[in-house]
Amino acid sequence: MTSEEFIRFDRISKRFGANVVLDDLSFSVGEGRRVTLIGPSGSGKTTILRMLMTLTRPDSGTIRVADDYLFHEERDGELVPAGDAHVRRVRSRITMVFQQYNLFPNMKVLRNVTEAPIHVLGRSREDAAARAEELLDLVGLGGKLDSYPSQLSGGQQQRVAIARALAMDPDVLLLDEITSALDPELAAGVLDVLREIARTSDITMLCVTHAMKFARDVSDQVLMFDGGKIIEAKPPAELFEAPEHERTRSFLRSVLEES
Repeated sequence: MTSEEFIRFDRISKRFGANVVLDDLSFSVGEGRRVTLIGPSGSGKTTILRMLMTLTRPDSGTIRVADDYLFHEERDGELVPAGDAHVRRVRSRITMVFQQYNLFPNMKVLRNVTEAPIHVLGRSREDAAARAEELLDLVGLGGKLDSYPSQLSGGQQQRVAIARALAMDPDVLLLDEITSALDPELAAGVLDVLREIARTSDITMLCVTHAMKFARDVSDQVLMFDGGKIIEAKPPAELFEAPEHERTRSFLRSVLEES
């Protein structure tokens, strides 16, 4: 596995009933790269992220993260389905921010961010709190440590969710339409936070979004999905300014008209 294939999907297929969501899909993401997945609803983008989070299993094919298969392991020279401990170990390198913030409503902001590092990573409360305060400062919420989620705006709650994800020190950060439930002003604040993270960190990022300006600003590569396949993959300037595929052109027109 090279640094250019830090994440590797190899011939992945997934069906839900008669609906083919991913169709013999292969692609790779380099270490530290920012890749944005675009395309119409139902084209397979979120399924990609859910597979990396082990929330959805492929029907066929393999996924590798660094030097490890995600759902398989090698035994006696053969590739076999992985046990739960192996899957958890590989998945521990990955974290995801969802459309919905999923904060614990009964916990203050600081505890929302420290809970997983303490109980999953085994950090001391002091170390977890110090790191959480750094991250909450990074996302502009250093003054909200003692607030409950219900006391925050939607944009602030989503920034807490980003800090919580970063508190796990992931190698891979997945972002699934995280501004879709926010009004434009709040969404802009969240996207500014992510721009800063992209600028100052070496985290590998996969992002599903309809925010095309954000995709252009932060991405190393943009993948256009349609019908469970990647129909176009280019640096953002090339894809947005001179898309080759008519389906890409029509999708971009519709998204830009909506915005």
